Amino acid sequence: MRVAVLSTIAWRTPPRHYGPWEQVASNITEGLLSHGIDVTLFATGDSITKGKLEYICKHSYEEDKSLDPKVSESLHIAHLMEQADNFDIIHNNFDFLPLTYSRLINTPMVTTIHGFSSTKIIKVFKEYNDTNFYVSISDSDRSSELRYISTVYNGVNVNDFILNEEIGDYLLYFGRIHNDKGTYEAIQIAKKSGMKLIISGIIQDQKYYVEKVKPFINDDDIVFVGHSGPEKRNKLLGGAYALLHPINFAEPFGLSVVESMLCGTPVVAFNKGSMPELIVDGKTGFLVNNIDEAKDILNYVEKIDRKYCRKWAEDNFSQERMVNNYIKIYNRILKRQIKTY
Repeated sequence: MRVAVLSTIAWRTPPRHYGPWEQVASNITEGLLSHGIDVTLFATGDSITKGKLEYICKHSYEEDKSLDPKVSESLHIAHLMEQADNFDIIHNNFDFLPLTYSRLINTPMVTTIHGFSSTKIIKVFKEYNDTNFYVSISDSDRSSELRYISTVYNGVNVNDFILNEEIGDYLLYFGRIHNDKGTYEAIQIAKKSGMKLIISGIIQDQKYYVEKVKPFINDDDIVFVGHSGPEKRNKLLGGAYALLHPINFAEPFGLSVVESMLCGTPVVAFNKGSMPELIVDGKTGFLVNNIDEAKDILNYVEKIDRKYCRKWAEDNFSQERMVNNYIKIYNRILKRQIKTY
């Protein structure tokens, strides 16, 4: 089987720091390779893979501001599509733009929908219902207007995360600094509980950061440490009392939630989007509806079995499980045993 994995070029694959789509594309690529599958990754030229690498742009446009994103993306996608006949399956992790090629090529395309940036883009997905095989990353993140071949939860390499059975003494916010992710709400939860909060992530919305986050940072009980690489990430996640995930949108998935549980750290999240699918309420964390509920539930976090957090995440969100599910999908398509719903 020859598979082309199409990643984005906003960031390197895998990303140096932030880049959830790129991280998942990398996990898919390397996982398929471990099964002996012939994989070509289409990503930035500085991407890292054990497979074949094809690229147009040496660096990502977020790291090389001389690149025009639209021009770079158009050339990047076309570079794969012009070679479509060389592959048995194209696995699209690049949102809706590649769909517009699907009636011009013979190779079947699997598209993992990593979320909808706007309801307006659903029109494109709907237009190509008949020529694509859509995969949702959670049952909650589905459009009634689309037909799906399956739901496949994002998977991570569990060996990259170390279980820490000791209960930490600080709260952690780990994610982009943006209203969607609830940075301000995490600060308020920490303030009300009287616990220290460490904030780690990239500043995605500068205005939000200046107005809602920066005024509280004091390097005492509210500490901002910027983005964190793998080694620092493990230490922060594993050493926390709990991860705070007070999202303000219906998040399609949450890699940091899974990563936290792999380190044994329970998650306190607002009950939105995919959170009920990722968190076992009362066993790997708690689902709450507001800041006050989050503050009150922190008293019960220490009763969570951190070993069980790890086991739950291993059993449900491993790279191996994700890749096995995608291989089943590829085989169904190639054998024409196709059912969408």
